[in-house]
Amino acid sequence: MNDLFVTWEQYHDLVEDLAVLVHESAWEYDQIVCLARGGTRIGDVFSRLFDKPYAILTTSSYREDSGTKQSTLLIAPHFTSVVPELGRRVLLIDDLADSGKTIIQVIDHLRAKYPQIEEVRTAVLWHKAHSVYKPDYAVKFLTDNPWIHQPFELYDHMRIDTLLRRAAQRRSEDGAQS
Repeated sequence: MNDLFVTWEQYHDLVEDLAVLVHESAWEYDQIVCLARGGTRIGDVFSRLFDKPYAILTTSSYREDSGTKQSTLLIAPHFTSVVPELGRRVLLIDDLADSGKTIIQVIDHLRAKYPQIEEVRTAVLWHKAHSVYKPDYAVKFLTDNPWIHQPFELYDHMRIDTLLRRAAQRRSEDGAQS
């Protein structure tokens, strides 16, 4: 299994390409639900582009082995949104369909908890070949199922003391250039 390293520029291009895919489908949806953490950045962009409300539903399954091994899925009991209820047609956004199990369980959770939902479609940046779920919209299909290193993951193992040193260094460099 190879690793896929994604830059910020590549990441933003993928998000924009996903927005174009959803737009070109002409599917009308009422609400965006993005899964935290991977779908939050994408959901924010979609909410701005399509002028739709979005909700954040926190899930967690990659907790073991420093976040590299999937375990039992935890789903938050409530979503966060400025609207009190979810719409009838929901666009569920995550960063990827890896095993596909998270998306399946979240759709089941949404349908059970919010009976007003008539349709859920899914949008992801990456769809891995070994996924048991096929998303409605995906920018990249990955046949070799790589481990994806997203640009913001540099913060996974960084702590504030590192940022304090960096900020002090920048201030020092800025002062020397003045």
